[in-house]
Parts: sequence; structure tokens; C-alpha cells
Amino acid sequence: MELRHLEYFVAVAEERHFTRAAHRLMVSQSGLSASVRALERELGAPLFVRSTRRVELTGEGRALLVEAHRALASVRAGKEAVAAVQGLLRGTLVVGTEQCITGVHVPGLLARFRSEHPDVEVRLRQAGSAALVEDVAEGRLDLAFVALSGPAPDGVRLVPLAREPMVLLCHPDHPLAGADGVGWADLGGEVFVDFHEDWGARGLNDRAFAAARTARRVALEVNDVHSLIELVGHGLGIAVVPRPVARKKEAAVLRTVPLTGAEDHSWEVSVALPEDRRTGPAARELLSYLPDTPLGGACEGAPTAPDVAVVPAARTAPSLPASRTPSTVVAPAHPG
Repeated sequence: MELRHLEYFVAVAEERHFTRAAHRLMVSQSGLSASVRALERELGAPLFVRSTRRVELTGEGRALLVEAHRALASVRAGKEAVAAVQGLLRGTLVVGTEQCITGVHVPGLLARFRSEHPDVEVRLRQAGSAALVEDVAEGRLDLAFVALSGPAPDGVRLVPLAREPMVLLCHPDHPLAGADGVGWADLGGEVFVDFHEDWGARGLNDRAFAAARTARRVALEVNDVHSLIELVGHGLGIAVVPRPVARKKEAAVLRTVPLTGAEDHSWEVSVALPEDRRTGPAARELLSYLPDTPLGGACEGAPTAPDVAVVPAARTAPSLPASRTPSTVVAPAHPG
């Protein structure tokens, strides 16, 4: 099985279109189609259901896609490891992050990395935490900064960075705006604005309300922080959010109310890494910058380091294996 065939297969699977995949790879469509057919003959199974408008993966194709991502990630990590032994840091670093993550300033982190390692291509994907950890497990991301509300999937380990409480965010005219505190069970009759289900904060909220045996109605689902703040600002609902969201400058006109029992449902930010220690040199180097990165910088108005609950080192996942090269540094347990 040739790596080139796997690369072409992955491109078609992701683009769902042979022409777009060929354009992305800068190869001829006929050559791409021939490679995919050769792979199907070798495996003895069809990988795609072809139509005039798009292509869809077969069951065999979906099974292969997971392993193809892992195989290509391992090959890339091997090339980068050899370069690191030679004193070079090159290749591609693919990072994921959920919006408004605390505990790490992602733009500053990536800017420093690119300035110090210009031979490494840096890519960034922003999505919900559930989708990001799946991408780490399947080799599409080298690492991701996430706020996962449940256990990590197979193939992923989490290194905790920081924790934040959840708070109630509401319009100044809302009846709860002047409250000193409110419980989860007191919010059952409200209309909610919340994130999509793959966001960490949404999963945490669903679990917290279920634990309080309180039904709630999420009438407005959004996929970004600014839309949530704007909808609450127009009085269309209330929201239970991590504290850094309530401290954004756009939320200054709203009211933040503490949640009683919030310590039982903390929003915890972690670095998601491959469990089988496929972490490459570039990812290790990025992680080594964390102690020098200001906490909470990803959200305007987020708390500075003293206000953030940093996870103690004793609670972290096992450290990464050391490298023989100076450019590869073991990732610290927390951002300091």
C-alpha cells in the first residue's frame, strides 16, 4: 500500500469530490482517480459511492479513513523526529482550539512558535471540544486545547491546565440580575442561549442540570461566543457560561450572577494529546512555551494568573517522553 495512495484517498474523503481533491493536491484528476482505483483493487473493496455531484464513503472507506489518518500522522512524526535529531525543526504543526479557552493564550503561543521556527508550517482549527479530541485521536490534529466535559475518547489523554467556575449571564432587566447567587435547580423555567452540543460548556451544562434534576429549554443554539453574548444582550434568553466568557468586554453591559454549587461543575481546560505518544517534536516545542504564556489571554477581560485555578501538577497525565535534541522539550504539567 503506497503512502501516495493513502494521501489521495484522504483528500477525496475530506473534499467529497474528485475535482476539488485534485486541485488541493495539485495533481491531475485522472491520476488521482487511477490511484484511488488502484487502492480499491488492492483492498478488494469499494471505498466510495460515486455520483455526478459528489462522492460518499462506503463502510469500508470509513474504516480505512481512520487508519489512513493515523498512518500519515505517524509517517509525518517520523520525518520530523529524524529532522529533530539533525538539529532541525520542520514539517507541519496542526493545532486545534475551542473558543475563549483560558489557561493559554493561543494566538501569542502560535506567534512565538512561528517566529522561532519559520520552517514549520502552522495550521489552526477552531471547533467544539468533542470534535477536536476526535481529530486528535484520528491523527488529524497534533494537539488541541479543549474544555471537555466528559471522559476523553480512546487514543487521547488530557493534561489539565486550569479550571474556571460557571456563572449565570443575563440581561440587566432580568429578574435574576440583582441576585447574590442562584442554584441550577432555580433556572428550570428559563429560556436558554447555549452552545452547540460538541462544545465543552454545553456538555457541562447538560450534566449539571441533569444532576439537579431540572429540565431546561435551550431555544437558541450558537457556535461562537460573540453571538451568545449578543443574544443575551437582546434579552432573548439567559446563559450559563464559563467565567472568562462573562468577563469579555462585549459582556460588560450584562449581569453576571454566581452559581451556588458551581465548584461541583467546573469548566476545566486541558491539552489533548495522542495517547500512544505520537506527539512530534514541533508539538513538544509548542508545549514547552506554556510556562511563559499569560493565562486567560484568549478572551478579552479574562482573569490574570492569580484569579485562575491552575490544576496542580499531581493531577496531570504522565509527562511526555524526553528527546535527545535541545529543540524538543518535555511539556510541563501546567502553565505556571
